[in-house]
Amino acid sequence: MVDDDNGRKSRILLITTVLCSYAGADTAGQMHLEYAPNTYVIRTPAPVLFPVDFYMHCFENGIDGIIIMSAGSDCPYEGAYQKLAARIPKIYEKMKEKGLNPKRLKLTAICSVCTKPFLKEIQNMNQVLEELGPVDMAAGDQQKAATTG
Repeated sequence: MVDDDNGRKSRILLITTVLCSYAGADTAGQMHLEYAPNTYVIRTPAPVLFPVDFYMHCFENGIDGIIIMSAGSDCPYEGAYQKLAARIPKIYEKMKEKGLNPKRLKLTAICSVCTKPFLKEIQNMNQVLEELGPVDMAAGDQQKAATTG
């Protein structure tokens, strides 16, 4: 977890599906597996319900990384995963416009028993945030990198 100049820890938002990835998160909790306390979980029927602007709103309001843990091609809602996958490049484009590194957003498939991949995704995002630091919407990631590197 990264601290910014004000001592704020980096924050990761996990968008999980009710029928699949949330169960994986719940199983990790039931097994008392440890993962970074800087994660916040949203449970939803399907991540496709969130529009592009939702992600930008999250970054603007203190979220430093987002992991969309979908059901992948096993999604029970016809066409939902395909629509979500098609939306990701649009989100990346908006992020670039605001100077945010697209590494801050990850789409992955996590099943109901995938505790190790669930934990690994959180660990990987924390490593990305170690590299990038907390979101600074005023400066953007490119400007921060130019002044610190």
